[in-house]
Amino acid sequence: MELRTLRYFVAVAEELHFGRAAARLHMSQPPLSRAIRQLEAGVGALLFTRSSVGVTLTPVGMVLLDEARALLDHADSVRVRVSAAAGAATITVGILGDGTDPGMTRLAAAYRRRHPGIDIRIRDTDLTDPTCGLRAGLVDVALTRAPFDETALTVRALRTDPVGAVLRADDPLARRDRLRLADLSDRRWFQFPAGTDPVWQSYWNGGRPRTGPTVRAVQECLQAVLWSGTVGLAPLGHDLPAELAVVPLIDLEPSRVVAAWNEGDSNPLIRSFVELAIAAYRH
Repeated sequence: MELRTLRYFVAVAEELHFGRAAARLHMSQPPLSRAIRQLEAGVGALLFTRSSVGVTLTPVGMVLLDEARALLDHADSVRVRVSAAAGAATITVGILGDGTDPGMTRLAAAYRRRHPGIDIRIRDTDLTDPTCGLRAGLVDVALTRAPFDETALTVRALRTDPVGAVLRADDPLARRDRLRLADLSDRRWFQFPAGTDPVWQSYWNGGRPRTGPTVRAVQECLQAVLWSGTVGLAPLGHDLPAELAVVPLIDLEPSRVVAAWNEGDSNPLIRSFVELAIAAYRH
């Protein structure tokens, strides 16, 4: 069994859908289907039960999934040890968001256990670059939030968080159980500096042009709400000062926590990081 074929198999087994697995692997569906059929022929048993809505693992497939993951982890470990021997075992992680997020905490612990000899460097970034320096080559992988321009990047969703409007606690709208974007149409919103990714800016402005103070960091956003009555946005569940309130927005798509890296980067440390991130954020 080739490692590449096993990676194909694991992708289908985790997505339980050939189309989604092909998209994840950045390939078309026909060669993926052929590779899985060839793997089944080599094994001598069906690995998936196929239907019009997707696939499910057979008992043989379940056994192979456990073994394939172990083999791929070992292969990555070999690459990492060789890189370490060559003095190149370093990964730089860009972070945009709440560093106390339980998912991030679990990921950090899991990565240290998996790669105790790796030099892990962290680059904390502000809100002006949602890719955390990926395109500039400042980081190897980013733990950030979408949406943003994904050109030449590979992006993997880890979790979705509902978003709410951040208001002063004495604002009449702060007493509502929920809001729509139209309820905030006459309000000032925070802005990002000129040159910021327009997809990113549009999302945090509720999909339309707004006016308001320019900010670069989360704390600046909160202070703009506190001092100027500006509307802010934040994922639900984050701790806020007592003077502020967050009200769920029911017509804004949830914010996606994602891992992102440069398309075509085959660094095994990145692959391991993403796999561990998926598991850490599922809890």
